[in-house]
Amino acid sequence: MHRLARTGGVPELLRWLSGRADGWAGLLRDDGTVLHGVARNPDRTSAAAVGLAAQGARELTALGARSFTLDRGPHTAVLLPLHDPSDDREARTPVLAAVAARPLPEGLATLLADAVMPLAMCWAAETVERKRRRVDLAESRGREAVLHLLMTGQLSIAHQVAGALKPTLPDPAEVYVVECRSGRRGRVARVCADLSGGRSWIVRCPVYANHLILVVPAGADGIRPRLASEVAAVVDDCVVGVSEEVPLSDTATGYRQAFHALAVARGLPVRHARFGSAPEPALLVGTEGAQWAEALLTPLLTHQPRRSQDPGSQELAATLASWLAFASHATRHLKIHRNTLAARLRLIGELLERDLNRLPDQAALDLALRIRAVPAHPPRTATPSRETHSLDRVLRRPAVQEWAVQQLQPLRHCGGAAEETVRTWLGCEAQLSPTATALDISVPGVRKRLTRLEGVLRRSLLQTPSARYELWLAFRALDIAAVSGAV
Repeated sequence: MHRLARTGGVPELLRWLSGRADGWAGLLRDDGTVLHGVARNPDRTSAAAVGLAAQGARELTALGARSFTLDRGPHTAVLLPLHDPSDDREARTPVLAAVAARPLPEGLATLLADAVMPLAMCWAAETVERKRRRVDLAESRGREAVLHLLMTGQLSIAHQVAGALKPTLPDPAEVYVVECRSGRRGRVARVCADLSGGRSWIVRCPVYANHLILVVPAGADGIRPRLASEVAAVVDDCVVGVSEEVPLSDTATGYRQAFHALAVARGLPVRHARFGSAPEPALLVGTEGAQWAEALLTPLLTHQPRRSQDPGSQELAATLASWLAFASHATRHLKIHRNTLAARLRLIGELLERDLNRLPDQAALDLALRIRAVPAHPPRTATPSRETHSLDRVLRRPAVQEWAVQQLQPLRHCGGAAEETVRTWLGCEAQLSPTATALDISVPGVRKRLTRLEGVLRRSLLQTPSARYELWLAFRALDIAAVSGAV
């Protein structure tokens, strides 16, 4: 029994007892609810036997007895509490029950009495472990909620929720995305906490099961710059992407940068990379672009749900942002069913009069949401007109044109085949199979080309968050300039 208690705990002990009783053995609450039950032969064990054990548990509890035997039909139930009935502190400890056919196997009552002590210790240990897991899950969900608030720019609420957890949220910060083998996130999180001196805010990514997201102090009080290399060196097969220094309010941008850097780091022997300096397009559109974004998103941001249980404007905006970033994985990020996501997207498409299945509309909405997230966003106009400005007009701005040239310059250095591959891929709504057909190559061939170009562009293309929106905007900006004779 002690060997089984060490190796298998309560389930193995009950399985062994059911075999010795040639019947049913289990643990029940004092109200008769079965917590664990094991039958020697499930086909021969009737519901009447389980009912007999439940009735016996209730009667034993009512009497306050230290043992109890109940006969019904051909079966006998033998019951013993896992605690002293006179100790009120243990009133909710389970009852051990065994149901067997008469006559009972010789020595069964003594065997059950001997099993009480190891079962009680196993039950206590497993109860503590279950509570620890619930606490860990609650803390993990709390950290995930704080990250979600940071991603949506709700800093004051994020600080309030984070106040009960450690460490404090850093500002300014750098965002790390750490990729490790499946099932090792707990160990890698402890390594990251130790190497950063407990100063990094560590969150298990809700979308990718093998990713950790770190928000670490930057600036004068920042963590030493070797953290990424140290994590990659200490943990085998670990890959790390690091963002630029960003204000805490711009955590979403930092996450995208770190994710793009991660795509580059996968192809490097050192297994870590820092995001290359690049301007944020939302900072280059000026007041004209801000007005365009406001006009585009106003039907969504002013939406009033018909019923109280329907999603409001803020929830719909968060759903749109999550779906644009993570595609179908948004269900994990938002903790909603895929049918719920599909219904919300249909409503968003109707409100904005956009086809969310088309990459041009996705790119426009992504840019509009990023413009609104800029801290220096101008005040809202009272009744913005959707015809005041167009995306093409915003993309004609000289600063945006320079950004587009910078984005596509690495492709043009690779020759026409690289640019043709990316253009075709974007024209096929970033889908591999239609792209392969258009280029007359295989799907694995397209995937290999795009994987190779991730290192050239220093951006993630195949995994979300992807750089497809920025690339589409860059190509569109240069195409508009070429038509007008500016290039």
